[in-house]
Amino acid sequence: MAIIGAGIGGLTAAMDLALAGFEVTVFERAATPGGKIREVEVAGRRMDAGPSVFTLREVFDDLFADGGEHFDAHVKLIRADLLARHAWNDHERLDLHADLRQSIAAIAEFAGIREAMGFEAFAAHARRVYDTLHHSFIRASRPSTLGLMRRLPPHRWMELWGIQPFTTLWSSIERYFKDPRLRQLFGRYATYCGSSPFASPATLMLISHVEQAGVWYIEGGMYRLAEQLAAAARRRGANLSYGSEVTRICVARGRVNALQLADGSRISTDAVVCNSDTNALAGGHFGPQVMSGARATHRGARSLSAITWNMVARTSGFPLAHHSVFFSGDYRGEFDAIFGRRQLADVPTIYVCAQDRRDAALADTNGAAGEAGADAGSAERLFCLINAPAVGDTHEYTSSEIDTCAAQLLQHLSTFGLKVEQHSAPALATTPSDFNRLFPATGGALYGPASHGWRASFTRPGSHSRIRGLYLAGGSVHPGPGVPMAATSGRLAAASLIEDFASTGR
Repeated sequence: MAIIGAGIGGLTAAMDLALAGFEVTVFERAATPGGKIREVEVAGRRMDAGPSVFTLREVFDDLFADGGEHFDAHVKLIRADLLARHAWNDHERLDLHADLRQSIAAIAEFAGIREAMGFEAFAAHARRVYDTLHHSFIRASRPSTLGLMRRLPPHRWMELWGIQPFTTLWSSIERYFKDPRLRQLFGRYATYCGSSPFASPATLMLISHVEQAGVWYIEGGMYRLAEQLAAAARRRGANLSYGSEVTRICVARGRVNALQLADGSRISTDAVVCNSDTNALAGGHFGPQVMSGARATHRGARSLSAITWNMVARTSGFPLAHHSVFFSGDYRGEFDAIFGRRQLADVPTIYVCAQDRRDAALADTNGAAGEAGADAGSAERLFCLINAPAVGDTHEYTSSEIDTCAAQLLQHLSTFGLKVEQHSAPALATTPSDFNRLFPATGGALYGPASHGWRASFTRPGSHSRIRGLYLAGGSVHPGPGVPMAATSGRLAAASLIEDFASTGR
């Protein structure tokens, strides 16, 4: 069996297929595993340059347990007490905590008791949405409205109406919160799927419950997860071939039968799990024979891209947490710019991951690096992100544009009281064009198609492609983007392949 791409979905598929006794080889064109989980070096220090939030650890607990191992024996996790710090200016700040009661109290102090009660009701609803969809939809291999009803007993069908599938996330949030700042905060969960809260379905509120159920730091950074998944795949017997770019998936008699690599070699195979964005298939990046294997995502239906900066800097004036969010003053205008006019917002929301910080000493209000893992006044590793349109295949941001954008970002952060003094080593910027080169045919979209409209989740392809022997995994397919979802997609692809081959009598 062949797997294209050593991203999270490809690695989990390799683990399950190798455990089932298949001979598995993962072909990865990069020199290292991880896909969107990347690591870069700035000023001699390694740091994450991709996903920075780790949730749903049970997905990985189960993955390792199936092979007789303990996940935490290979990946050291530290549970976060503080989920994120949010700011609207230099004095309006709100922390969300892992402890629900603590978050309720913080919201009551920040915005009043009525808003705190609204949050309590919102959190309860988010949990019901998650409980309804977790097994009946998220872990189902073939997403459909009919299939969703079949997997729920009839006495629970009314729960489907209760998850508000035809209501936008923003409209639902308005029912719980009057404070516009809290609407921004909880609407931001749509961006976890690369979408606008004004167009995505209310079901995305389940992300709030996922975070409330647990956020963890990975000791050594998120990239350690990719390394350990690759090591676990090898222990189970899978082969990982780096620097091996697949240029063609070959089909004979209506079924996949081989791969062709960039060096001209041809690899025979009985089946392929393709862990690339489905647009790469539809766009012909793996040859004309498999272009019909998945539906192409129209440019206007792409999810968010981003401009990111990795830097080493000294900070002062604002007490950064590991995850900090600095909101723009015009949230609707921000998404209108990105999805409507396909351009950057004039004043964007900024996400900062201070990778050396932990939860201790959060009462430090003078902006010194008081959290555990960062010494006061020392240079620390920062990952900064603003949302951007997925135009990486039509617009190349110039160095002048990026420098201007970076200067505006630092200036905007200063209005929140955060002063950033960069190390002499320049920040490493990544643009939609760079992401498009890393993940071809996407335009830099980081989450596959945007989750806009009630049908969005049902139109993502499942693990079966339209071509026999070709299976799909990754963030552009069901159940969607994000590290645990990509891992689940790989397991679903492997399960589909195992089931199909068990029925052939081979």
